[in-house]
Amino acid sequence: MKCPFCGNMENKVIDSRLSKDGQVIRRRRECNDCGKRFTTYERIEEVLPMVVKADGRREPFDHNKVVAGVRAACEKRPVPLSEIEELVDDIEKQLQETGEKEVEAATIGEEVLVRLSEIDDVAYIRYASIFRNFKDLEEFTRELNSLVEERARRAELGTPP
Repeated sequence: MKCPFCGNMENKVIDSRLSKDGQVIRRRRECNDCGKRFTTYERIEEVLPMVVKADGRREPFDHNKVVAGVRAACEKRPVPLSEIEELVDDIEKQLQETGEKEVEAATIGEEVLVRLSEIDDVAYIRYASIFRNFKDLEEFTRELNSLVEERARRAELGTPP
């Protein structure tokens, strides 16, 4: 593993821990040359479906790209990074379990929206405004009203938001 500080390839593992779901190994390392410490993560590389974009392009599923999009929606919101990672990990796991070779980008976006609606309303609206590409204020208002109606319906049924 290459040291991110000095580029030396020689280092030692100080500590290894499994993530709570056992899917990722976190390793603390120390560079043998500069002595600085850094963290690496090891995960099993599983075959994920290709993502079919709206314009027909195909690209590999990118975990970090989905995390970045959700993080942007959650910026300055009380949503911990661990919850964002868990959301994306769950979607990635769901994609793996389907066994499909290709998945529409819209399918992934809709799943992100479903999960964000359970976490934070503002993050949901932010993500929806980009994902659904609102053309005007009326589209934005319709989405906001549907979210308010869904909250009211859940409150009547006594189910959590």
